Amino acid sequence: MATITAADVNKLRQSTGAGMMDCKKALVEAEGDFDKAIQILREKGQKVAANRSDRESSEGAAVSFINADNTKGAIITLNCETDFVGKNEAFVTLAKDLVEKAINFSTKEEFLASDFNGITVAEKLIEQTGVIGEKIEIGGFEILEGAFVGSYVHVNKIAALTAISSPIANAETLTKDVSMQVASMGADTLSYKDFDPAFVESELAARIAVIEKENEEAARLGKTLKNVPKYISFSQLTPEVIKQAEEDAKAELKAEGKPEQIWDKILPGKVQRFISDNTTLDQEKALLDQNFIKDDSKKVGDYVKGFNVEITGFKRVSLG
Repeated sequence: MATITAADVNKLRQSTGAGMMDCKKALVEAEGDFDKAIQILREKGQKVAANRSDRESSEGAAVSFINADNTKGAIITLNCETDFVGKNEAFVTLAKDLVEKAINFSTKEEFLASDFNGITVAEKLIEQTGVIGEKIEIGGFEILEGAFVGSYVHVNKIAALTAISSPIANAETLTKDVSMQVASMGADTLSYKDFDPAFVESELAARIAVIEKENEEAARLGKTLKNVPKYISFSQLTPEVIKQAEEDAKAELKAEGKPEQIWDKILPGKVQRFISDNTTLDQEKALLDQNFIKDDSKKVGDYVKGFNVEITGFKRVSLG
């Protein structure tokens, strides 16, 4: 029987990330053969992975990596089953090692099939499933390129990337701020101008249906009914709609007995509230039309204009 030394065990631990007892057991079973011991640990990982394939893996770590000249970024989530594992230093380190490799690939499938120290990334994940005892997998995977790309990661739970049209002096500040916005609020497109009219109409119809159903229950219980919206996007607010909103606001001021000479001071605020109340889709799904989280007195688009550049793309991944 081969003699198993502490150095042998440590070498196997460094190679696989497995625990001391698992490494020692594998080396004993392999009669000191290092390669065979690695194979034993990987086969264990395959068995654990098969047994846990139906488990939910909604915890883990979201991480980012930007290349040296800030022209390309990658974000991924390395998913596991429990928050305890997701916060483990070795697990987070593995996630960071993986995202550095991910930046070289355009799809998750290519990345999973790529080399990771002699095995594929997919095989590495299976190996780590055996080491950790939980289902481990790549969840989110996004790549973004641009003249300048920056990132923001929120407590290893959400990661976002933003690309801008020029590598300006304050590019890092801008892309971090906008990435923070994307991480916090989410978005599907840059501007309400990108919405298809049919999509807006279907969204409006769906929201009206939900509110009308809620109002039926509220009426039955004698509760206050919610307002049913006529509009949900600035794309629906034609000049005629805005003009009518102004006339309605004037009628309200007159009914309230407000002196006509002060209407000009009050009307802009009322019209702006009308616009805000009737552009909920834009605020939810169009990045530049959202209220800026660091200064809600302005839109994200207004903030970006101050830098004299354009946002050319953004990406977001999150756990859960």
